[in-house]
Amino acid sequence: MCFLRLLFFVVLFVCFVFLCYFCVTNVLQKYLDMKKAEASIFLDEHRPKKNGKCSVKIKITFNRKRKYFSTGIDLAPEEFQKVMYAKRRTKEQKEIYAKLYHFNEKADTIINDLHVFSFDAFEEGFFEQRNIQNSVSFAFDKYIEQLKLEKRIGTAVSYQCAKRSFDEFKDNLTFAEITPNLLKKYENWMLENDRSISTVGIYTRSLRTIYNLQNIDKSVYPFGTGKNKYSIPTSRNIKKALTVEELVKIYNYQSTPGTTKDMAKDYWLFLYLCNGMNVKDFCLLKWENIDGNILRYKREKTKRSKKESRTISIALKPESWDIIKKWGRPSINKDAYIFPHLQKGISPEKERAIYQQLTKIINKYIDQIASELGIDKKVTTYFARHSFATVLKRSGAQVEMISELLGHSSVNITESYLDSFENEQIQKQTDALTSGFKKAN
Repeated sequence: MCFLRLLFFVVLFVCFVFLCYFCVTNVLQKYLDMKKAEASIFLDEHRPKKNGKCSVKIKITFNRKRKYFSTGIDLAPEEFQKVMYAKRRTKEQKEIYAKLYHFNEKADTIINDLHVFSFDAFEEGFFEQRNIQNSVSFAFDKYIEQLKLEKRIGTAVSYQCAKRSFDEFKDNLTFAEITPNLLKKYENWMLENDRSISTVGIYTRSLRTIYNLQNIDKSVYPFGTGKNKYSIPTSRNIKKALTVEELVKIYNYQSTPGTTKDMAKDYWLFLYLCNGMNVKDFCLLKWENIDGNILRYKREKTKRSKKESRTISIALKPESWDIIKKWGRPSINKDAYIFPHLQKGISPEKERAIYQQLTKIINKYIDQIASELGIDKKVTTYFARHSFATVLKRSGAQVEMISELLGHSSVNITESYLDSFENEQIQKQTDALTSGFKKAN
């Protein structure tokens, strides 16, 4: 009997030991898996470029998370297969393979050298070589990352588009190569590929911002208006203002109450009445912004400006109040949003998606309404801002006051918004020039 008891306890003890060993081994394995990061060469086929090529990246996997780092090399899928797996490679393919192998080997070295792995520490080491070579692509990457940290998602997307364009124009572009001649070639290349002069201006201004952040000798500065400098093009300003008569037509348009079209019309009118407010600022309005019949806010666009951001004051008209009461979300919490489109705690990316979607909805229906009313203009939310400024100008308001109401940093910016007077007004005002003339018989 004692022997059986002893045997039972021995078996129980052995089982306990095996169970402990299994648990410890499992936990240890998970811990080792968490510590280990792996590098591999990856072709990003989900975001192909216009020329059909895709970016070749180094994929880092750590703790079941993945992050991708650009090598600056673009290949078509079939080219990638030949470079990586062909038994016989061409000379060019061998060179590309050597570069990719170098990047992957460098990634492994950085991973092994890091006592505690983090993606930020890896990124700093991985891009070090590109930084030494004055890589334009790397400088864009760093600035875009900074924009994202500041939650300036829209600006980050714009810079990402500019970066992609310069990458397509020339692989591994360096700051030493940026000259007035190269920039002119880039402009011609963009126009030949059916990109507008306005887009050229946006992208080259982004490049200029990145260039200005580098410590480069000013004697070789390529941008400017003087001789042997590249002048960033500006597109002709297309006027986007409606006449008072056209605005009245939109206001009196009978849309079906409660429909999306009805909401879009009201929202557009609210933007117009509120000093040409943009959709982002509209969504961010809170009840605390209203003091009596005055609405005060600061434009998100200018909050990070080096100059002090202006507070814009808006006189809420009865028509504006009607729209707030109709579509607003009442709340006793002053920190609550007035209109029901944003929620507290959502990501900057989600916020931006909401602004963009609402803008598309407003633009879609206000353009339909304008077309039905016989207004021969493709009306968008931009027209609300331009119309606000232009109507005030035609009423005799000073440009300085209009500039303040728009929140502009200078009168010159405001003047670009102001439309010319209608032909009928010009004819009427200039009749005085010939009032004393008599037609000869």
